[in-house]
Amino acid sequence: MDGGILERDLELAGLAAAVRDAADGAGSVVLVLGEAGIGKSSLVRALPEVLPPGARLLVGHCDDLATGRPLGPLRDLVGSVGTELARALRDAGDRHRVHEALRAELAGGPRPAVLVVEDVHWADEASLDALRYLVRRVAALPAVLVLTYRDDQLDRGHPLRQLLGLVSGAARVHRMPLAPLSAEAVRRLSAAADLDPAQVYAVTSGNPFFVAEVVAAGDTGEVPPTVVDAVLARLRGLDEATRDALEQLAVVPSAVERSLVDALLPDGDGALAAAEQGGLLVVAVDRVAFRHEIIRRALVDSLPAARRIALDRAVLKALVASPDADPSRIVHHAAAAGDAAAVTRFGPGAARDAARAGAHREAAAHLRLVLRHRHRFAPPERADLLEQFAVESYTIGDAEAAVTAQDDAVALRRELGDLRALGADLRWLSRIHWWAGDADAAQEAAREALVVLEQAGDDRLLALALSNTAQLRMLSDAYAQAIDYGERAMALARSVGDTAILAHALNNVGSARWRSGDPSGQRQLEESLRVALAAGEVEHACRAYANIVWFLLDDLRLTEADRFLTPAIELADRAEHLGFLTYLQVEQALHRFAAGDWAAAESLALLGADVFPPARCPALTVLARVRIRRGAPGGGELLDQAWRIALGTRELQRTAPVAAARAEAAWLRGDRAAVVLAAGPVHARAVHLSTPAHRAELGYWLTKAGASVPPDDSGHPYALQSAGQWDKAARLWQEAGCPYERAQALAESPDPADKVRALAALDALGAAPLARLVRAELRGLGMRRVPRGPRSATRKNPAGLTDRQLQVARLLLTGLTNQEIADRLVVSVRTVDHHVRAVLEKLDAPTRRRAAARARALGLLPDGET
Repeated sequence: MDGGILERDLELAGLAAAVRDAADGAGSVVLVLGEAGIGKSSLVRALPEVLPPGARLLVGHCDDLATGRPLGPLRDLVGSVGTELARALRDAGDRHRVHEALRAELAGGPRPAVLVVEDVHWADEASLDALRYLVRRVAALPAVLVLTYRDDQLDRGHPLRQLLGLVSGAARVHRMPLAPLSAEAVRRLSAAADLDPAQVYAVTSGNPFFVAEVVAAGDTGEVPPTVVDAVLARLRGLDEATRDALEQLAVVPSAVERSLVDALLPDGDGALAAAEQGGLLVVAVDRVAFRHEIIRRALVDSLPAARRIALDRAVLKALVASPDADPSRIVHHAAAAGDAAAVTRFGPGAARDAARAGAHREAAAHLRLVLRHRHRFAPPERADLLEQFAVESYTIGDAEAAVTAQDDAVALRRELGDLRALGADLRWLSRIHWWAGDADAAQEAAREALVVLEQAGDDRLLALALSNTAQLRMLSDAYAQAIDYGERAMALARSVGDTAILAHALNNVGSARWRSGDPSGQRQLEESLRVALAAGEVEHACRAYANIVWFLLDDLRLTEADRFLTPAIELADRAEHLGFLTYLQVEQALHRFAAGDWAAAESLALLGADVFPPARCPALTVLARVRIRRGAPGGGELLDQAWRIALGTRELQRTAPVAAARAEAAWLRGDRAAVVLAAGPVHARAVHLSTPAHRAELGYWLTKAGASVPPDDSGHPYALQSAGQWDKAARLWQEAGCPYERAQALAESPDPADKVRALAALDALGAAPLARLVRAELRGLGMRRVPRGPRSATRKNPAGLTDRQLQVARLLLTGLTNQEIADRLVVSVRTVDHHVRAVLEKLDAPTRRRAAARARALGLLPDGET
């Protein structure tokens, strides 16, 4: 049987097996991925044929709208699910209710459920929130969550990346990347239409949909070079009425509900039947959809602009006349039709609905469209819209758009002369500038906000401005000023009874005290957390968690930090506060990096590598340090990016870790002058502050490079190493749970036995650069038999397999069971189990079949082996 066709049968069998496991309470996530037309939807359509008896199949679709329908794929389920979920989806403002109802729907009943969400790369933010909620809980449900998406359209900043990162950590995940058809499969399919198979394969590259469309066109003399040509060839045999109907439906980027079909095509039954018979449409009782999205897109791409605008205007007219029309769809077609009046009439409401449902990307997109026509709004309303757009852009991490919009809002408020509104907008502008990494602009806006609000007579807004200033002073290490501003804010917050501002101010004062060495600071910061949690102020609680964790990591209290990280991430995830969720995940990356779990640190840091600067800077630093310590390329470039961000923040908590990483990289490559250049200027600032972490680490690298630094009696292990007390430092690093730093300290011992112990730890971590230096020192001390590094098979083969693992890999890929491999090698089954797990992990393959493909691609199998 052909490999491409067999692959589809195996994927279906895998899906069926996952559903059987779900029936026993072992739920899972299945990712079906590949390019457009590769067969994802065909696989889903074939599911009913292989599902176990009684299994429920629920299918929702994400649409390619300019501004997505909030919860669109879940709303597709209405009519197939229970009343509680249907009601929750109709009133989507309560996200918690939607999530709980969705979980209850999948958990209820004796039959396993399969929830398929197609084309997740187009999912709106509210739908992604719901899927994140499910992913964390699906393992305990009698359900399988199937997500289909186009992996060739996901850049590093795509919103789906966050969900996929979460899926990678789920208990049971099955990845099903769909492959193109082979040349042999295309040959057999082409033969039926008497087409040149080589030409068909060259045109389609084996894409199943492209192949099917070209074969259906049956043009043996001139095969269409693109799918658009293939679709147009299919249309040539249709009458004009059918083509008109298809073009009208094509401008609606989703399945079209029957009421809208009837409005657009009042006499269209004949045309629909002809299109269905021709294999272009799927017609159901309640909706009509194109058999494949690419057909719809090909039709749209083939339309002249004037025709496309006229068709969008027809859809807009029908939607406006419908009392139940989704505002986001109205705005989409209004924008496509160039109807500014409709955009400005329906856009603000659509944005509010999207924000209320938690779909902040969609809300920002609606407001962006509306603000193209800002001249249609009076200045006060225009300022309100700009503020809303700034807030939504801030929420989704688009700092540049947020700053521009808030700047415009402030300019309008100045003209309007409303001091209260101007002061509030200036305070927001300060926060947004900080989020964008511009410390100077943040400080300037904060200063003006205070001046304006002291005249406005609004104690609540003044308290918030004071607390905002306290935060900026704390972050710039002006601790006494931070405490002064923060205590004034706390007094005003208590007088007006605003617990949110009180929690915010407590956070700033506690952080300033903790950083200045006052032990009461931690107690005050934890009080901020309690106040925020009791008041239900999620953002302030997340910020308190984030600061507590950050300071504990600086203090090398990794176990305590982990105790706070777990509930913090759960809170941010449950509340779908994605900004703080990402920030906390970056902190988790810092934690895993310190603990020597570099693979997990990299995976977590990647989630923050393209977000707002305060999170991006430490994320890039973690990624760089992992590469530097492993001797992998690219660390320097990442540090350059992190350094630029750090300089803009003017915060020691950003500049010091980057400077330390640059100094470490310079030391490992033997450039002592570069060590001093990297660490010296930042150390000169850190030496005047009470917190020892940055001062001690930077001072250590300067000492290693031969520079003179003031004595440091803080007791920090780096300070001990600077003073030559490597043994005490090693003990403290071990107690803290930092294996690389412990090995680094042991390597400074004059005793070769300690250096050998350090070498073993470094080899286990994969820390090749420092291990090379230690081996050189051992040889310099006259040791004849210096322990070798990783074995040659591990160094040479691309997957990093040892000789034994390579042997096991070749046996398991021939189809032998673990027991048969154990018999062949005369070892225990448990030993083989261990080797097989290592092989699959190193090949990044969830199954033996995937491992075989990966092994062949890496050239690990001799010619002829399968």
